[in-house]
Amino acid sequence: MKKYSWANFFIGLFILLFTLVCFLPMLLTVIVSFTDEMTIMQNGYSFFPEKWSLYAYSLIFKGGSSVVRGYMVSVVVTVIGTVLAIVITGLTGYTLANKNVYYRGALGLYFFIPMVFGSGIVPWYLICTALHLRNNIFALIVPNLLFNVFNMFLVRNFMSGLPDSLRESATIDGANDMIIALKIYFPLALPVLATVGLFYALGYWNDWWNAIMLVEDKNLYPVQYLLLQLKSQISMIRDLQLASGAAIQTPPSESLKMATSVITVGPIVLLYPFLQKYYVKGMVVGSVKG
Repeated sequence: MKKYSWANFFIGLFILLFTLVCFLPMLLTVIVSFTDEMTIMQNGYSFFPEKWSLYAYSLIFKGGSSVVRGYMVSVVVTVIGTVLAIVITGLTGYTLANKNVYYRGALGLYFFIPMVFGSGIVPWYLICTALHLRNNIFALIVPNLLFNVFNMFLVRNFMSGLPDSLRESATIDGANDMIIALKIYFPLALPVLATVGLFYALGYWNDWWNAIMLVEDKNLYPVQYLLLQLKSQISMIRDLQLASGAAIQTPPSESLKMATSVITVGPIVLLYPFLQKYYVKGMVVGSVKG
């Protein structure tokens, strides 16, 4: 039988309280999203509203809704961008972890300098314009794709801890570096790749900056940018009402904000439990090896 300890009791109590502090705002957000707008205006936010309503969700998911379209844009950008970013980061990490690569230390320094010294918005914008990253889906993918140096160093450190005999044996058998990286190192580095994949997915899913700077076509607006508009433009709610054919009534501004927040964080909340074990292992091993 495990011995009782006051230290364990207070640690458990602290974790419980911290969990409640994190969980209760999320619960309140969900409840407010199902609360009638007039009730919110009269009583404010409440865990026990007097009247419930699905009106905010009905506006969001009506056919032709800009929020639904933005949701699909965010899904496509997140999936494509995350996969490409993992491949590029993994191959770069493998290259810098390969002891047969000349000047890999200099290459590592070359990647490290931009992580410390940023060039600013104007050069970034000029480069994106020169690459024709304007009003197309690539404007939401490429700027975040090239490239997160911190994630690359995590992958490099993890792969540096793998035995060199794996590469040497595969080379003797006739495998080239691409095959070695994709078929040997990538499967073994799955924990750290899943970790950086979660980072990239969060970055793409929460991105609204690229939409502001590079996109003018409303059909390419991601859901996060639409959420930003909801906070500043109540007129968008009236547009949703007109598009859905609903009768004009008091716009559910507060409940609609919360409903959009719920559907925005939903995929990340569902994704994280599947990657949690890889996330912890990848962060620990990738940060100490190398």
